[in-house]
Amino acid sequence: MPKNAPPRWDRKMQQRLARGEAAALGELYDRFASLVHSQAHRILDDETAADLVTREVFGHVWENPDAYDPKQGSMRAWVARLTHRQSVRRLREEGSLPGGTDEEAGADLEERVRRATAAARADYIVASMPAPLRAALELAYMQRRCYRQTAADLGVTEDEARRRLRLGLQLLSTAHTRPLEGSSPPGYGRPL
Repeated sequence: MPKNAPPRWDRKMQQRLARGEAAALGELYDRFASLVHSQAHRILDDETAADLVTREVFGHVWENPDAYDPKQGSMRAWVARLTHRQSVRRLREEGSLPGGTDEEAGADLEERVRRATAAARADYIVASMPAPLRAALELAYMQRRCYRQTAADLGVTEDEARRRLRLGLQLLSTAHTRPLEGSSPPGYGRPL
């Protein structure tokens, strides 16, 4: 399989959605609903709004399965990007945030959008990094293992575990940098 080819599951899922298989939407929902909801909640800081964005994102996927382009990345990254766009759109539609002047509210809104964008970029980076790096980061930071325990769990040398952790963290550190002018941010597709 070519290096940039999407995972088989992504291609098959898109085909099933395009055929209108309701079971495919259920499977996609089971796989990505927690990602969509948590990302929307992180951006909007509102449970009800996050529920609504979750429904809107999966509705968009159901109605537009051909909007996903496997050549551009994984379905997970596409769904995350749709969630980010929809959440930011909803946040901006709110206009101003409670308290303070319009200028303060606008600055607070833009700060929330900036943080949400960085979080979406970090999620995209983690989703698209090679599995060995992702596994090392998950063990070290999600399961709170030291590099020695990570090495033992992965069956690699301690030096290799440190190398994977260092490289994974270097990749993640780019999440807070702005994309180059003229380049598109992680994810793609038409706005909702």
